Formats: sequence, structure tokens, C-alpha cells
Amino acid sequence: MRDLTRRQVLAGAAALAAAGLAAPARAQTPKRGGTLRFIPIGDLKILDPIWTTAYITRDHGYMVWDTLFATDANLQIKPQMVDTYTVSRDGMKYVFTLRDGLRFHDGAPVTAEDCVASLIRWGKRDTLGKLMFTAVGKLQATDRKSFGLELKEPFGLVLEALGKPSSNVPFIMPARLAATPADDQVKEPIGSGPFKFLKEEWQPGNQVVYARNADYVPRSEPPSGAAGGKHVYLDRVVWRYMPDSATAASALEAGELDYWQFPPADFAARLAKNPAVTTFVGDPVGLVGWLRPNHLHPPFNNKKARQALLYMVDQEMYLQAAIGHPQYYRTCPGIFFCGKVPYETAAGAPARQDLDRARQLMKEAGYDGKPVVVLDPTDRPELHGAALVTRELLTKIGVNVDLQAVDWSTLLARRASKASPSAGGWNLFSTNWISSDALDPAVNAGVAGGGAGGWFGWSSSAKLESMRLEWIRATDPGRRKQLAEQIQVVAFDEVPFVPWGQYVQPSLYRKNVRGVLHFPAALLWNVWLDG
Repeated sequence: MRDLTRRQVLAGAAALAAAGLAAPARAQTPKRGGTLRFIPIGDLKILDPIWTTAYITRDHGYMVWDTLFATDANLQIKPQMVDTYTVSRDGMKYVFTLRDGLRFHDGAPVTAEDCVASLIRWGKRDTLGKLMFTAVGKLQATDRKSFGLELKEPFGLVLEALGKPSSNVPFIMPARLAATPADDQVKEPIGSGPFKFLKEEWQPGNQVVYARNADYVPRSEPPSGAAGGKHVYLDRVVWRYMPDSATAASALEAGELDYWQFPPADFAARLAKNPAVTTFVGDPVGLVGWLRPNHLHPPFNNKKARQALLYMVDQEMYLQAAIGHPQYYRTCPGIFFCGKVPYETAAGAPARQDLDRARQLMKEAGYDGKPVVVLDPTDRPELHGAALVTRELLTKIGVNVDLQAVDWSTLLARRASKASPSAGGWNLFSTNWISSDALDPAVNAGVAGGGAGGWFGWSSSAKLESMRLEWIRATDPGRRKQLAEQIQVVAFDEVPFVPWGQYVQPSLYRKNVRGVLHFPAALLWNVWLDG
């Protein structure tokens, strides 16, 4: 099944390349030195990539921390911090040995105890990690460089979990930091990765600065995706927070900035014509937009109110407002993506928008006219557009909307609040997920029904949790496909979230930037400046 998925995703990448979305350019001889000026997806305020699924914090994580395994450009799982490993014939016992030369930024060697503590904390937050730990019987260090994992029941995705490419990535931290309770944030970004975070130069709302970790020992293999040798040629990387897209575009064209991670589609389309700029798509399958309700508070603690959202959404309307350029988006009725993907299905999805039915469902839910708080991240153009459409459509079905403008980093912190909407909480927000975070029931946080211990919004569904476990345990591809379809049908009844469309987000960088790796996350090792 994994090979099938890989071939399908790669076929999608080839199709996009044929459509003119270029792959990153490479030069022959890397040059050392210089500072890369990078525009990230938002303002970095949360430093702990285990506490949050936010992609800006995940990208920060890849700069600072390292992983036991990693996903390469062909979606294969490869050892990263691990040197060697063995798996018992029955797949129930794993032994991992770390490679030489691993040190944290404070000079301490990385030990097996650090790995065990980090994995335990990650397993309390991550969607796939939680599933894995239901099957784990024992996880313990056997010496300073080796640790063992024993399963109490079969779980066929151990290496896929340890090499998970996106949120939450199982980054390895010092054990003293990994001892931080999973619901609290780690405040000290000490990793063993290729860059060091310069906390004294961190200016929230302006810049984040990283320096090359001179003590990092890369693997010997060529870099590929997040795997292989992490060679750092730059002296420094400066992330610049630039919420005004016109200012960012002008700075990129003038050479004042080098790399823009996710420009809005209209700027990407215009700047693609500039001969000094390269355009590429790191995730060819794309992203999916979600409308996520808060299941803890009225009105969306009532299933009928959530169903009203399902019948309220018109994907074409959302995509036109959020993305605007049809070459970058498509409607998709399913929750596991559309296109060359293994679990595409329209089962259970509404045939069309039905505002009358949505209005009636809100009445049946007992909606009393109280303001519904919709969070509007004004510095994320695609999510800002989605928030404006949400307000318009909610108003049409008789909902009193309180649209609250925030920046994205503030939204990321606020969505963790379980307070009532009138006391600083929230009712609705829009977000997006890359394909590797939503392609199947194991990784899709939206269909996880863990309640108060689950992902923000706190959907609770014993039925969905049971079906996800059954999907994990199934070994027959046909049975997995059948289960994924059944999960989608239940999800469209319980409505943990509503998808509002699928799209790709091109990245831009100036042509003197070389060695950019093809990967959904922003990876800035292997990058150098040519002139």
C-alpha cells in the first residue's frame, strides 16, 4: 500500500512539472557563507513543535532538531539519527542504535534516554503517535546509544510514524526538555539539528535568526527530502515576517529578500513571469482547507449545527476567495484528498450547497442567536479569504457572526483555549493541511475523535477512533480502502470539520538561491547562494 501511494504522489508531481511548475534548480559546486533572507508562512511565536501542529513551528523544528528517521523525496523512510536497526521476524520488536557524532547545541551527547523521553512526549500529542502507543508494550534504553521498542499488539506503521514528515514530527530533544508535560510548551529550543536558534536575536513580529551548527555531522548519503546528508553552507538564515504581500513581492524582486515560502496565488502568478525568480511546488498533491468548529461550546457542540456548516459550504466560493486562480485549485468532496491518491471518494458528501437545509439545521440545533466567534487570520491571505466567506454564509443561514481579526500566530495560541467564546475562546476557524498530514485515517487529525485530549476543536467520537484502529490493523489494501470510505461516511454525519477545497501553494526564490530541496516543509540545509 505504501508503494502504491508513493507512485501516485510522484505521478502527481510529474503532472505539475509538465504544467510548468518547476522543480528546484541545482548548481554543481556549493558555495559556503552568506545569509539567506527567507519569508516564512507567518510570525513564529510558538517554539515547541510537539505542542502545536502549526507549520511555521514544524519548519522551525526542522531547523533546530533532528529525527530518528526521515522521509525522502520519494516518500521512503530512511534512517537519520539512527545508524542501524533490527526488526524481529514477527514485526513485534525493534532495536535502534544511534550513529556517532550526535550532540545537542549545548554540547551534551544525544543518548538513547533522550530518544525514549522524546518519543513518549510526542506520542501523547501526535495523531499517529497516539495510535502507535496504544500498541507499544515497552520502550526503553538498553545502553547510551541503543533502545528497544516492543509491541504488545501488531502495528505495521512503526517506521512510518518515527519518520513522519509533518506535524507532529517526532523531533528528538534532550530528556530534560522532553520531561516537560505534553500539555505545556517547551521554552528552550535546544536540539541537535543543522542550525542553532539565536534566541537573543529573536524578535517576534519581525525576525527569527538561525546560525549554522558547526558541530553538526551530516550523514554520508546525498540529501533527499528530509533524509540524507544535512549539509549547511549558509552562515545564517534570517526569517522575516512580512504580512503585507505587496511589500514582500517588491523586496523579492529587488533582491532584498531571497526566498518566499508561500506567496498568495495572485502574486505567485505574477512573479512567475520574472526571469530572476524560480517557482516550484513542494507538495504536488497540495493542501486541503478546513473549517474547524469548536465541539465544546454551543452551538457546534450540537451535531445538527455542525451539519449546518456542511450544507452551508460552497467549495468553489471558498476557493475563489482564498486562492483566486483556478490553475492552483480544485473542488474535492472527500476528506482524504482527490486526484492520484489512494482513498479518494465522495461517499457521504453532500451533493451540493443547501442554505435552506443549513438554516433549518441551525434551528433544530437550538441556536439562540448568540454571537458565533469566527477567528480571522488577516496575515494569511488564503485563510483570511476563507474567514470572510464563512462570515457571509453564516449570516445567510441566520447566524450572528463576531468576526475577530487576529494574526496567525495569535490564532495558533488562542485555538488552544477551551474557554467559552465570550471569555476569550472561539467557535470557528479555518486552517489547512498538506497531503502527508491528511491522506489517510492514521494521520488525519480531523477524523481523530480523542475529545479533550485531541486536536484543537476537541471532536469526540468513539466510533471514529474504533474505525481508525481497525484501519491501522488491516493489512489488505482493499479492506483499508473500504474502511477509509466508511470512516468518511461517519465523518460527514458527525462533522468534526468541513473541507472547503484543495489547492497547491507555489514557493518563490531568486535564481541565485541554489540547492532547494523538494519537500512539503521548508528545508534550508543544502541551500547556498550563488553570487
